[in-house]
Amino acid sequence: MALPYLAGNPLALDFLQRGLLGGALVAILCGVVGTWVVIRGMAFLGEALAHGMLPGVALATVLSAPVILGGALSAVVMSLGIGALQRRARLSYDTSIGMLFVSMLALGVIIISHSGSFASDATAILFGDILAIGSADLVLLFAAAAIGVIVTAAFHRSFVALALDARIATVLGLRPRFAQAALVGLVTLAVVASYQAVGSMLVVGLLLAPAVAASHWSTRIASRMAFASAFGVTAVLLGLLASWYLATAAGASVAAVAILLACVSYAIRAALDLISQRPPRALVPTSQ
Repeated sequence: MALPYLAGNPLALDFLQRGLLGGALVAILCGVVGTWVVIRGMAFLGEALAHGMLPGVALATVLSAPVILGGALSAVVMSLGIGALQRRARLSYDTSIGMLFVSMLALGVIIISHSGSFASDATAILFGDILAIGSADLVLLFAAAAIGVIVTAAFHRSFVALALDARIATVLGLRPRFAQAALVGLVTLAVVASYQAVGSMLVVGLLLAPAVAASHWSTRIASRMAFASAFGVTAVLLGLLASWYLATAAGASVAAVAILLACVSYAIRAALDLISQRPPRALVPTSQ
């Protein structure tokens, strides 16, 4: 949703305040979960789940049902399908994701194409509408963020062991398969919760970019999560302001700012590393 330029303070408007608060909750959830996505190299899974929820969202839109519920069910089906293909078809992880990714995306477009408002439905589904977040949505987003943080804290040791070596996790009795399922569940939760803010096409940007930006400033997982959440909230704020003053799509603006912050973070870190590695200049005596 793009907004024309208006004078005054945009943050004084109720709908923009709700969008900012909802986007901040999404950013916190994505910052926490996205840190593990980056560490474990699960970006493709996040992208697949974002598109895997498309059929459920499209069907819910056509039937005038809650889109969050439809998206959640579709994402769960996607996750279960990946596991089933791996076990029974004996396909590799990325091959299983790739096959379901394309099939779910195609199914979603087919469902949308039967709607009389194809263009508007497709735009809302693919790019979200953060400015349409209501009070009920804020309650759901707060619950999702709280669940995400609690589950991440509860499985912290299991996730760390799994990232190092699944055999280590098994020896320590940390049940790596259960930990992997919990991590996939967290990614699913983050993708579904982020849907309304930035849509299925841009959700991975908010999931990955803040975590990538944070990775340049800390090696401790807890600190990286905090930095990632801060980068995400900043991206939401700056993205909404850019949307207001530049009359651009709000969800796309948030995702674009998140990517920009990741690039700026990398550039600043690289510059500081270069400066710190530069040998000190020799003192040249001057004649008196």
